[in-house]
Amino acid sequence: MYLRTLFTAAFVIILISCNPSKPQAGDFKLLPIPQEYEISGVSDIGPNDLKSFYSTLMFDPATLGKNLKHITPVDSPSKAQLTLIIDTGLDIPQQGYTMKITDETVAISAKDDAGLFYGCMTLGQLLEDAEEQGANLPRCQIKDYPLLAYRAVHLDVKHHLEKKEYYYQLIDKLAKYKVNAIILETEDKIKFQRRPLVASEDALSIAEWKALSDYAQARHIEISPLVQGLGHASYVLKHPEFYELRDDPNSDWAFNPLDPETYKVQFDLYLDAMEATPHGKYLHVGGDEVHTTGRNSGKSALELQLLWLEKVSSFAAAHDRIPIFWDDMPLKQADVYAPMFKPEMTQKEVDSVWRENEHKLTAFLGQFPKNCIYMRWNYSSPEALGNLKAMDWFRNNGLEVMGATAGQTRWVLMPQQESNMENIKSFALNSIESGSQGLLLTLWDDDSPHFELYNRGILFFSEYTWAGDRRDKKSLKSAYRQREFSHALADSSSAFIDQLETPVAFWKNALLKGNKRNYLKKMENPLEDGVIDLPTKSSEGSWSETYAPRLKEAALILHKTDSIRSILKGNRSKTIRNAYTLEVYEQVNEMTALPAKLLLALSEYDRAKGTETKVAALKNLDSLRIDFQDRRAELERVYGQTRILMKPENYILDQDHHAHLANQSLNFDWQFYAEMLFFEKLEKKLDNAIYLENEDALKK
Repeated sequence: MYLRTLFTAAFVIILISCNPSKPQAGDFKLLPIPQEYEISGVSDIGPNDLKSFYSTLMFDPATLGKNLKHITPVDSPSKAQLTLIIDTGLDIPQQGYTMKITDETVAISAKDDAGLFYGCMTLGQLLEDAEEQGANLPRCQIKDYPLLAYRAVHLDVKHHLEKKEYYYQLIDKLAKYKVNAIILETEDKIKFQRRPLVASEDALSIAEWKALSDYAQARHIEISPLVQGLGHASYVLKHPEFYELRDDPNSDWAFNPLDPETYKVQFDLYLDAMEATPHGKYLHVGGDEVHTTGRNSGKSALELQLLWLEKVSSFAAAHDRIPIFWDDMPLKQADVYAPMFKPEMTQKEVDSVWRENEHKLTAFLGQFPKNCIYMRWNYSSPEALGNLKAMDWFRNNGLEVMGATAGQTRWVLMPQQESNMENIKSFALNSIESGSQGLLLTLWDDDSPHFELYNRGILFFSEYTWAGDRRDKKSLKSAYRQREFSHALADSSSAFIDQLETPVAFWKNALLKGNKRNYLKKMENPLEDGVIDLPTKSSEGSWSETYAPRLKEAALILHKTDSIRSILKGNRSKTIRNAYTLEVYEQVNEMTALPAKLLLALSEYDRAKGTETKVAALKNLDSLRIDFQDRRAELERVYGQTRILMKPENYILDQDHHAHLANQSLNFDWQFYAEMLFFEKLEKKLDNAIYLENEDALKK
């Protein structure tokens, strides 16, 4: 009988291990979880016993990961401990595989190359668990296959690049978890040959991107480019040489869709991007969040959008690429967009909106390119009836639609909402139920948390798109910790990421008036209009009363960050893999504690009686300023191990229409601008008279 969860399977193995005559068993947590998994005991195969393999397929074992890369080929199945067989008659979906582990051998069969590869990825996870636990492989049978054929993550490098070797490590991780595609959004991070002016000085060359694409292809990951247009065109239109192509002469946001030169530029960028990603079957053309006038041509925004889309889709088809288009603007322009983000709306209410407005879409139905995939992005409510209605409209009119969820949107410092777990799950299940071919996980760089903090969301995406809803949240989070760090961290006592969300959310605006971190650079007087008010000598204690709720929250945050610090310290001592990820989380935790300390220190100053006590409070605040400088330096040191923190000196920042933090300075100041302003205000305005009167005491 097939066991439907790994936890039952793990329980069976643990029971078997109680028999001292058997080889030692282990606790195996696979991710994504296989569709069918039956365990019958413990094999005689230890984690380092697999030395030889026979395969009907030519491949490089180096592509199979750490635990299998050293196996050597033999010329007969009878000589092999591991057999890898292509069987085109196998009754299993594409990319699927079967695995049988007996006492002494492992056999993997699949009807295609990808299936064999994914079988090896599963075997690699079993070997990984066995090695760290000193256990043998389970004697088992597995039948496994994906529920969505196309499982793509979005790699957004528009605001910064990682060090090149990091991308290769990322490819290995994605392959391990059976992600099979990347949509690569580069903007100016390709060293364009046809339009070299567009390229940033630190861009990777076409050859470098192609080498990464080749590496990914060998691991069954297909990279396709996303080249932004009609809007999101600032990376091109910020350059004076391209001002004439602007839809609005005063804005670098959108191309003029009626200017033939627009297409000459965009097509040149497409050609270079396709050369950099030669194995991709898609060309994502963007097209979202834009309203053009064609220099006041009299044509509607919807007409202009579809005119542009027809031209770029025809170009894609001529170059053997399938265009992907963000679908939001036609839906907005037809007034059927709002119900997609109102899950409280009933079917009757949604249908009413569509009855009233659908004609605005159908009037242009003939202009919607048939070769295009319409990507329905929804990062908050994919389950909303309005969202499902929109996807059905495309399908019912003979247009292909695909969903896009998110592991990161506009969250600063760290993804929130359990790495957007519910949204990812909901959109994956909707896509599976509707018969969609795939789903994209967007990972936006707009506010640019460290990429290591995206990993948990990627693994959740891997699970839900491959296996569907097979285990509860707690179990999946446990599997994440075991797979990424160690079986010793699988227990809930090692969990910390969800607890860190509260300090991160508090940190964002703790020192500010309102939700203004992203907008400080746009303010004329950010010290007064953006940064929190400070205590004054004339009204001792009143500041603490005014900010009592925030001070109460600050005290709770400090308690929480202390607890997380302790958990992370314990985790670091037990982790076997990916210690760097934990180091990044440590930096986030320490940074989020700082504003809480500052607020409580301000309260001490506000309530202090007498000059001596005031001076002591001021010295404490000054020590926190030094602590911030040290904390920033340490965070940059850790982040800088994988990330390029500085933009080139000659880089032109664009007009920043959507207030992307990561677009607001050439160096890493954008990450700390709120704190920098706070200390500037503190130095300028906090009871200067007392400070100056006691300057000598403060210096001591």
